[in-house]
Amino acid sequence: MKKLSLFITIFALMQMMYRSQAFVVNVDAHNEECFFEKIEAGTKFSVTFEVIDGGFLDIDIKVTGPDNSIMHQSVKESSSRLTFAAVTTGVYTVCFDNSKSSMTPKMVMFSIDVGESPHRAPGAPGEDEVGHTKLEDMIRELSGTLTSVKHEQEYMHVRDKIHRSINESTNSRVVLWSTFEALVLVLMTVGQVYYLKRFFEVKRVV
Repeated sequence: MKKLSLFITIFALMQMMYRSQAFVVNVDAHNEECFFEKIEAGTKFSVTFEVIDGGFLDIDIKVTGPDNSIMHQSVKESSSRLTFAAVTTGVYTVCFDNSKSSMTPKMVMFSIDVGESPHRAPGAPGEDEVGHTKLEDMIRELSGTLTSVKHEQEYMHVRDKIHRSINESTNSRVVLWSTFEALVLVLMTVGQVYYLKRFFEVKRVV
């Protein structure tokens, strides 16, 4: 019973310490998609993204703070993991820009991971608090690892769906092309037989 209570407590702490949101978004050509996250001051957060389909698998990304200050901006990125510390409390914006693409949409898989908000009281911690802090650090590390594994599984699942769709499309095209080749071959065979028959046909003189 104690083990069950400890497990429930650890699970609850993991949910409180680490908040993660994963998305898959399709950014059309000449378009920009932005996402917003409210974060408290002093909180660490990270943005992980990867272009999984479309064009040369690259896209422009920009991260801005509540005062519209640019925290990060890069062009033609395929994948990256960006880590920040919120300076002020407010809404932070992550934008994916595909305006440079002429006609190709881009599919982007990304996540916004928000860490624990600072809430510890100042002062030297006691022995119990030190042990509790170590446990929190271990749980936080475990939570981050599990989140990374979860994102990797989601990425592999999306890639599997995309590859399956490509394989099915390619297979359909191969079947159609093979059918077309068979019809052409049959028509050519019939034409050759007809031509040879006419060539060797003896004309009767009336």
